[in-house]
Amino acid sequence: MTDPLAALRRAARARPAEAEAAPRCDMCAAPITPEHRHVVDLHRRSLMCTCTACHLLFTDEHAQLRYRAVPDRHLALTGAALDDRAWDELQIPVGLAFLFRNSSQDRMVACYPGPAGATESELPLAAWDRIVEGHPVLRGMLPDVEALLVGRDAGSYLVPIDVCYELTGALRTRWRGFDGGREAHEAMDAFFTRLRARSRVAPDEGGDS
Repeated sequence: MTDPLAALRRAARARPAEAEAAPRCDMCAAPITPEHRHVVDLHRRSLMCTCTACHLLFTDEHAQLRYRAVPDRHLALTGAALDDRAWDELQIPVGLAFLFRNSSQDRMVACYPGPAGATESELPLAAWDRIVEGHPVLRGMLPDVEALLVGRDAGSYLVPIDVCYELTGALRTRWRGFDGGREAHEAMDAFFTRLRARSRVAPDEGGDS
């Protein structure tokens, strides 16, 4: 005998999967587009997907809040931000890293991607001071939500922190062997091509103010 409720039960089980497929704001659960904005949870050190309304609640840079809105500033720096001495001090085994200020710990942090995600390394203060001396625009880099993204052969950029984790995630799923392998390097090349197209020259390095 056919169970008249079977179809309803199947539909009920299907609804959660359909709901999960549609992105929603992590704060208010409103539907969001794939090109949504993010905020940083300073306590958990994690990114949250947000709608425009929730994102705007946390744009005050001076408010003492748990959350910080990630901005949309993409600046290309002229010349290499990290010289050979800085790379040696960081002891980073790959030619790619992003640096940001962790406000909770009040220190600069350097991260580099790999098969396990982003590996963190503390950045010597003297090394950061030398980087800023060569690129004054970095004095205005916002803590927690902006980062200096550097590649030995790809250039140096001041970018939103979520851009760095986007790259880290893309490389983690493709990483093979010690140096990442061909697929990871192709993904990195494509990423920096898009980043260069999106970035403008930093204001104090020959760009517009």
